[in-house]
Amino acid sequence: MPDQTTTDCLSFPALFSKPIHAHFDQDLASSDGGAILLKAADKHIGLTPALSEALADRRQPGKVKHQLNELLSQRIYGIAAGYPDVNDAARLAHDPIHKMLVGRDPSIGQTLASQPTLSRFENTVSRSDLLNAGYVLADRVISRHRRRLGKRIRRITLDIDVSHDPTHGQQQLSFFHGHYDTYCYLPLFAFLAFNNEPEQYLCAALLRPGNVSDKVGTIPLLRRLLPLIRKRFPKTRILVRLDGGFCAPEVLDFLDSLPRVDYVVGYAKNSVLEGMAFDVVCESWHRYYANKASTKVYGECEYKAGTWSEERRVIIKSELLDYPGRDMKENLRFVVTNLKLSPRRLYERVYCVRGDAENRIKELKCDLQVDRTSCSRFLANQMRVLMSAAAYVLMQELRYQLARCCGLRYQAGTLRERLLKVGVRIVVSVRRIVFHLPRSYPFSDLWSQLAIRIGAVR
Repeated sequence: MPDQTTTDCLSFPALFSKPIHAHFDQDLASSDGGAILLKAADKHIGLTPALSEALADRRQPGKVKHQLNELLSQRIYGIAAGYPDVNDAARLAHDPIHKMLVGRDPSIGQTLASQPTLSRFENTVSRSDLLNAGYVLADRVISRHRRRLGKRIRRITLDIDVSHDPTHGQQQLSFFHGHYDTYCYLPLFAFLAFNNEPEQYLCAALLRPGNVSDKVGTIPLLRRLLPLIRKRFPKTRILVRLDGGFCAPEVLDFLDSLPRVDYVVGYAKNSVLEGMAFDVVCESWHRYYANKASTKVYGECEYKAGTWSEERRVIIKSELLDYPGRDMKENLRFVVTNLKLSPRRLYERVYCVRGDAENRIKELKCDLQVDRTSCSRFLANQMRVLMSAAAYVLMQELRYQLARCCGLRYQAGTLRERLLKVGVRIVVSVRRIVFHLPRSYPFSDLWSQLAIRIGAVR
């Protein structure tokens, strides 16, 4: 515990009928009492032990005070609990809950790793370490859902999307991007959805330089993910959904070469496609004038761009939007696919659903701070992205278990606020460790049900 033996006393003499005195003098207490759920969720997946085994420890054994798995666990659990910066290590060094999460005794165990130790850890990872860890992350996620679902899988949907990660300073491979009007990285995220489940599970997060196109890294990522999926689900059809920025000839040729893989990929309009869509556009205008309201008309054509190796099916959507107080807007969209569904069903019920991946990315950025990439070294920033992704995988496991027992699908921030941020007093005896949680905790029933779902017993 800290060497300081006296505590500050804060007084509020005029708020109530009696003066209020606040003392910070509880030795074995924490504001993260619910974070023990993260440890239980991690046990279900086996994520942090597998990640630590994927990383090579190049330190001199005689000088090591904090094992690699402890450093990794400290960072992943800390990010999930709302402490994304390594600077937070000084604040959490003596926290009994966070000491327990890395496997130490809450009262007499060694303090957690310091900020310099964690910074050295992040900056010593190699490219091969990151490739191995990324492979392990995807494998653990896919294996978890293989155990969960067994053979009850008809279709697996793989969504890949890109976002921007603004940078501030001298981060390696950070470049100015005209579309986002800032210096940034352009991370790539991959999500898996099973059958018609609403959740999209993160399985990969790849940091990229800020001057690359959307398609860069897509084929290598698919080459890693698709065999892993096939290994666990050998007979299941896979659907790949991509935005228009990914529609490059080499990406389409790669997808066409794969057995039992379907795809829907957005495609930018051009003069040739606009000519092919003429009849569909005319029909949408005809219906608009007849009904005096917004309208949608779908069609299709066979199209071969100059750089394509063959003709492909293209779905056409012509939409006229007319809202009160706004100018009428024409929206013409194209989607390339090898599916045989009707144009309307394919666009509305297959392609448009990919937009939910953007909500998962917002959750990653707002609640898990995946964009806290402030290291100078690019590979260190990739390590931070990977650890934030691992923390999000644990939060998604909690959300899945919560939905099973209570029907609730909290966002990661709400999960943290309601179930992890719980004041606790810890009592350590020879035989056991007791958590004393507040009797008035408003989500005690919810917390208990979730705890039982992930291994607790009454």
